[in-house]
Amino acid sequence: MKIPKKFFPIFLLGITSFITDLSSEMMMPLIPLFIVSLGGSGLVVGLAGGVGDSVASLLKVFSGYISDRLGKKKGLVVYGYILSAFAKLIFPFAHSGYEVVGARVLERVGKGIRTAPRDALVAGYTEEGERGKGFGIHRAMDTLGAVMGSFLAFVFLWVFLMDMRDVFLIGAIISFFSIIPLYFVKEIKTEKIKSKLFEGVAGLSAELKKFILVASIFALGNFSYMFFILRASIEFEDGIATVVLLYILFNISYAIFCVPAGSLSDRIGRRNSLLVGYTAFAITCLFFSLSISKLSLIPLFAMYGLSFAFIETVERAFASDLCRRFERGTGLGAFHTSVGLCAFPASMVAGFLWEYSSYHATFLWGAGCSIVASLLLVFLVKE
Repeated sequence: MKIPKKFFPIFLLGITSFITDLSSEMMMPLIPLFIVSLGGSGLVVGLAGGVGDSVASLLKVFSGYISDRLGKKKGLVVYGYILSAFAKLIFPFAHSGYEVVGARVLERVGKGIRTAPRDALVAGYTEEGERGKGFGIHRAMDTLGAVMGSFLAFVFLWVFLMDMRDVFLIGAIISFFSIIPLYFVKEIKTEKIKSKLFEGVAGLSAELKKFILVASIFALGNFSYMFFILRASIEFEDGIATVVLLYILFNISYAIFCVPAGSLSDRIGRRNSLLVGYTAFAITCLFFSLSISKLSLIPLFAMYGLSFAFIETVERAFASDLCRRFERGTGLGAFHTSVGLCAFPASMVAGFLWEYSSYHATFLWGAGCSIVASLLLVFLVKE
């Protein structure tokens, strides 16, 4: 992928995300299986998928607001990546599902500190007409790391027959290298805001608030990828390596479509492009709710990746467009916090439905929320 010179700062941030996700995705597809091996239930899997993201999300609006108060973003980004790296060292030594949940919470706190300031940097390095492409480049590099990490997990498990704990340890060590590229990232200084946090959030544009509402409703059905992994494991009993390969396919599809999704949103508008993502996710969930064959999981995981490419890329670009430059940290923080807080009830509802009803109900819930969000996006949010 050729990177224009003007996107080079985003490329540097992308390298950091690449290494971080390489490390993370050596671990993440194994976490639900690791929790089950330690005696954890579907509800504990739901906790691991939802609590960490929700706790971290509470920090995103604060870190975004603080970055606007300081008029600088880079320092918080660095601190966030460092904390996540140290948290990953806990995974290989966990002895219960709840210890895994605790480690994931701490790792996600690091993500909560860095996400809004980092996205504000990405938005600051691009003009509005190319912002979708800028976020697409960053998302693509992030996801390429996920592809590589998942592939390494597969090789370590299937070729070298390593224990999951050993894979976790290697991933934790790799994560520390993600901090190096940040040294070369230049700061973007903005006007320092003087308003208090509540005043800053209250002063965000009406269109951004409506968009955050729509994205949050979608997020209520956007439960953790762990449930897609568990669904695949039903078809492939005792086939951990095969399930990891499907997860790699998801990330390959995600990476391939990130830049096209962002570029398309620059041409046809954010709303139309986001509808593609929401619709693809609804269709994916509907098919996952059915009794499906092993072979059909291949196109379904590919479509799952396509939907994420559109959603993750276009939502960020859309939210950035609706923010004023000097309040972009606060606006993106409010967006990430609202959406992230919905991750906890999303995964808990999914876990509850899985445990006390069936996986059919879990995926129908996801499809329903996506359909409602699509309708509200059409009738409520303007470009």
